[in-house]
Amino acid sequence: MTLSSVWMLLAASLAAACGQLLLKLGAQHRIHAVEFLNAPIAIGLLLYLCGTLLWIYVLSKEKLVVVYAFTALTFVLVYLGAVLTLGESLTLKAGAGVVLVLAGLYLLAS
Repeated sequence: MTLSSVWMLLAASLAAACGQLLLKLGAQHRIHAVEFLNAPIAIGLLLYLCGTLLWIYVLSKEKLVVVYAFTALTFVLVYLGAVLTLGESLTLKAGAGVVLVLAGLYLLAS
């Protein structure tokens, strides 16, 4: 995998994770459908779209098996973002899972 592909996949994962965090922020404490039309949700969707477009571009150049492994990085980034920005709890078990996911990603991408 080329270094530029890795950077694009990192950017795509970061965009998707930030998008997910913004979707959560925009959806919190909302009940009625019209309340879901707000800036955090709009920006979250835009970030998710940008990440998806980068993802598709890298798919055109690299093997699916390696590119798909980077979806795991998005899970890690969302978890860390939720802990840091939303005050969700960090547990030893989940921390160990993050380490294992990162180790697996390293093994697949190298």
